Amino acid sequence: MDKAREAKSCKLGDRSTSDITVRLSNREGRPEWFYSHSSILINKSKFFADRLSHLDSTACIEIHCSDFDYDDHVSLLRLLYLPENSVVDSLDSVKTAIGILQVAVALQCEEITQSCIQYLEASPWEDKEEEEIIKAVSKLGPVAMPIVARLQPVDLSTTRNVFVSAIRFAMSIGGPCLPFGDELITSAREQVEYMLEEDDDTPLITADDEVKSVVKTGLSKICSSFEKELSSLLLESDLTSEAVEDKVLRSLSDLEWTCNILPKMDLMKEFVCNWTEISGNILTVVEDRKLDSLMWGLKAKLIQVTGKVLEAVGYGNVILPPACRVQLLKSWLPYIRKMKPLLDSKGNEELGFPHKMDEDLCESIEGAIVSLILALPSNDQAEILADWMNTEQVRYPDLSEAFEVWCYRTKSAKRRLVEGLDKVGSAAVSL
Repeated sequence: MDKAREAKSCKLGDRSTSDITVRLSNREGRPEWFYSHSSILINKSKFFADRLSHLDSTACIEIHCSDFDYDDHVSLLRLLYLPENSVVDSLDSVKTAIGILQVAVALQCEEITQSCIQYLEASPWEDKEEEEIIKAVSKLGPVAMPIVARLQPVDLSTTRNVFVSAIRFAMSIGGPCLPFGDELITSAREQVEYMLEEDDDTPLITADDEVKSVVKTGLSKICSSFEKELSSLLLESDLTSEAVEDKVLRSLSDLEWTCNILPKMDLMKEFVCNWTEISGNILTVVEDRKLDSLMWGLKAKLIQVTGKVLEAVGYGNVILPPACRVQLLKSWLPYIRKMKPLLDSKGNEELGFPHKMDEDLCESIEGAIVSLILALPSNDQAEILADWMNTEQVRYPDLSEAFEVWCYRTKSAKRRLVEGLDKVGSAAVSL
């Protein structure tokens, strides 16, 4: 009788044809006997083949199991009696396959090991199952590595290509993402943010010239789109429509998202320069009389985005020439000074008004402005501080700290000048 016919005629537990007994016992000592066939065990397991070659007259092989893998041993014994091409189909869950795989490797059952690997490699995993698989593979070694092929890091070129594609979707560089639209954009942005989190691969991705080029293109497009949407407000016949403001706010939110990711790519200077360039047009529109009592959400959001720019420049993360820093302050300081009390007033008048500047934002912007002023040439500082003190509204931002430092520096500078002149005079007399 050949091996295939013999295996087909044998059944686990058939005492009438059995010539070997496998005894499984767990930690509690609970034994269970399985009437087996040496021809099957030898053919399917190197472990059993080795044991049977040294077996004494008892014709019983004892295997000690733990509470956790007892059922897996039983399942493996049953699988030994199946044709090789039926093993994969008999596996019914990831959890079962992980357990059987570990027993199969221990008992050197090559066919069942490969079937479990094939099943696990192709099956979807839950998060908890993935953790168990990783733990099991780490113990099993190279034989089980094909299972975790989906978890292996890809090469840098592929990583860059995926990242660039995500950036294109996130910034809508290729146009609208129909039919998924907003859902795909949101998903792409989440993945871009995730890929930019601190890890070993991030510098290799963000330092790539192609990636930076794509991001710069996207930033330019978003800035242009926002400027266009904002300018169109003055052409609208009904500015009270929420849809009109929502459209502009959405464009500004795109710009804000871009602002949030650029520091992680060392591209914040690009944003600052673009924002400075379009600031004049932004303020011309938003301070137009048509919008005097409208678009509070837009006006508040502009302060938030500008605050990020002021922080980047004020704390030295973005280096700009003095003239550019002065222009940035002269553009936005009057607007912030004017808008803060208006937003506070609206908040006091309307219950639940959502656009007031919160305390953290106020402190952040105020600190950035003070830092920015103190880094300017002293004459520019004097001009800005004089303008601040001449306004009716000097409560916010509070520039008294900058004023005190300027006074101290000015006095110290004058003292140094006088002392220097005295030294020069003394030297002349001695000659």
